[in-house]
Amino acid sequence: MGTPSRCFGAVTFWMLLGAQLLSAQQIDGAQIISRVNQLMNPRSSQARIEMVIHGKGGKSRTFVYDSWSMDAGEKTLIRYLEPRRVKGQATLMLNHADDIWMYFVRTKRVRKLASHAKKQKMEGSDFSYEDMGSGQSFITDYTATRLEDARAQGATCFVVSLEKKAATHVSYSRIVMRVRQEDFLPVQLDYYDEDHPDRISKRLTQSDIHVIDGIPTAMRMVMENLNDGTRTVMSLREIAYNMDLKASLFTERGLRQ
Repeated sequence: MGTPSRCFGAVTFWMLLGAQLLSAQQIDGAQIISRVNQLMNPRSSQARIEMVIHGKGGKSRTFVYDSWSMDAGEKTLIRYLEPRRVKGQATLMLNHADDIWMYFVRTKRVRKLASHAKKQKMEGSDFSYEDMGSGQSFITDYTATRLEDARAQGATCFVVSLEKKAATHVSYSRIVMRVRQEDFLPVQLDYYDEDHPDRISKRLTQSDIHVIDGIPTAMRMVMENLNDGTRTVMSLREIAYNMDLKASLFTERGLRQ
């Protein structure tokens, strides 16, 4: 009597596995990136981050800052805690980093950065403000095409090429993304040079994956600048998602606090 039950269980398992494989084969690049975008831009988040910049000649600098985001990444506030010389300095990014303000503790003044500042390095790191704050850019500024699947960071990954759309002002001609099939978390992103589309200028790898508040989260992110030979390591000390944040936090008054 037990054999038919076991056979039925085996058939059910293989049917479900077959459906999953079929689904993985049918999904296209735009659908993959939509899932990535949804995962990477929760309703809100709050984090404490350590950023270590490894420059040329073996020199390194360490920053620690708190970060808040709201409205699926449309608003981001960063406030530095360490080192002492920048403690209290803050950066506010609105409209997915199209508008950037900085607060300087020494002068007690807020300065709005020029529109091209989005492409500048954040505190001299290998992450630009665009990398940090342009949450919807993968969808709005690029056209997604699925490539052949590959392995990365020990996982089977979708591979998607994001080609820059005409008349957009992003920093990269193309981004090739490797996305874990199990949860749609991107574990490697290759950024191609704006002026030399065949050259990878930067590479981001994400590792040490933990599920936080139900969201797969990379606790370690490494951005390598392949042109300069530098790299920046970001480590999440703390992070929480989908809490209630006040809109007043993301204002000039909130920037000064």
